[in-house]
Amino acid sequence: MHKILTLNNISVKGLQRLPQDRYEVASEITHPDAILLRSFKMHDMEIPDTVAAIGRAGAGVNNIPIDKMTARGVPVFNAPGANANAVKELVLAGLLMASRNIGPAMQFAAGVRGTDAEISTAVEAGKKNFVGSELPSKTLGVIGLGAIGVKVANAASALGMKVVGYDPLISVQSAWQLSRKIEKAVSLDHLFSQCDAVTVHVPLLDATKGIVNKERIAMMPKGGVIVNLARGGICDDTAVLAALDSGHLHSYVIDFPTSALMTHEKVLSFPHLGASTDEAEENCAVMVADSIREYLEDGTITNSVNFPEAVMPRSEGSRITIANANVPNMVGQISTILAEAGNNIADLLNKSRGEIAYTIIDVDGTVEESTLDSLRGIEGVLSLRHLPAVG
Repeated sequence: MHKILTLNNISVKGLQRLPQDRYEVASEITHPDAILLRSFKMHDMEIPDTVAAIGRAGAGVNNIPIDKMTARGVPVFNAPGANANAVKELVLAGLLMASRNIGPAMQFAAGVRGTDAEISTAVEAGKKNFVGSELPSKTLGVIGLGAIGVKVANAASALGMKVVGYDPLISVQSAWQLSRKIEKAVSLDHLFSQCDAVTVHVPLLDATKGIVNKERIAMMPKGGVIVNLARGGICDDTAVLAALDSGHLHSYVIDFPTSALMTHEKVLSFPHLGASTDEAEENCAVMVADSIREYLEDGTITNSVNFPEAVMPRSEGSRITIANANVPNMVGQISTILAEAGNNIADLLNKSRGEIAYTIIDVDGTVEESTLDSLRGIEGVLSLRHLPAVG
C-alpha cells in the first residue's frame, strides 16, 4: 500500500487515478511515499525521509526545494502543458481587453446614473473616450515557445495577428506544433523592435529575471501592450510603470498584482487566474497523479523537472532503480555487484540530466537485501528502490 500525502486540495479526477486498493491518500499521513501539492510552500517544511517522489499539480515548481530533493535522489514531477489552454485563453482575453479599452469602459458604464434616456445620452457621449484598435492590425511577440507559448502564438495568428516568436531552446515537439505563419526573432531586441504587443511564457530564472526592461520597452512602437501571465519578476515593473506614465505603453496585463500595479489606471490586474479553470485543475491533477503512480509502481520517469525521462517496459523479474551522481563507471560498478551476487540483468536503461543520472535495471529472479545494501554503498548513489516482480 503506497501512502500519498496531499498538501493542497487535489482534483478528484486526479485522485481517482490512484486505486484505493493500492493507495492511501490523505492530508494527514505519516511516513508518506509521495507528496501531491499545488501551491503549498515546501521550503520550510521538514520533508520525511520516506518520501520517494513529489508531484506538483501545475507547471511552476518555485514552491518546492528542487535542489534539496535532487541531492536526496527524489524526482519532482509537474504537469507541463496541462493548463496551456486555460492560460492561452486568458492571454487572448487580456489582449482584447487592452486593445479595446474594455476595463476602463466597463468602469465608466458602471458609474453612469440616471433615467434610461439619460444613461443612453451619457453612454453615447462617453464612448469616444474608449475607442480601441483591432488585433489583426497588430504584431504580437511571444517569448517562450513551450506548451503555452505555442498555443498563444497559433491562436493569435488565427485571429489575424502577425506573430513573432523567440525561444532559442525550443523543443522538437513544440516546433512541430507551431504554425508555419509564426516568424522567428533572432534575439529579444529584434522581437521588441517590431512588436506592438509582447507576451512572456518563460519560467522565472536568473536568466529570465527582468528580461522585459526599460531598454527593450523603448524599442517597441508607441502604444504597446505587455502581457505577463508567467511569473512576477520577468518584467521590470518599475520600467513598465514609467512607460505607462509617459504614454509609450498603452497597457500592462499582469496576473501577479502588487500595490503599485493595482492602483494604476493602465494596468489590468488579474488575481493569478492563468490556470484557474476546472478543466486545467483536473488536467494537472490527472497528469501528475499518473506520473507519481508510474514512478512508484514501475520506476518510470516522465514529466520530471530534475530527473531525466526514463521509460522501460517491465520484464518478468524484479526491478531496481538507482539515482546517482552523473560520474564515470557507475553502471560498471552496479553491473559488477549484481554479477558477483549471481543476478542476471534482463534489461537496463541509463539516462542522465546534468549532474544526475538514473538507472533502471530488470533482474531475473530475486535480489538479496545484502546485494541491495552493496549497491546503496556505491559512492555517488543518492537513492535506490527495489520493486518486486509484477504479478
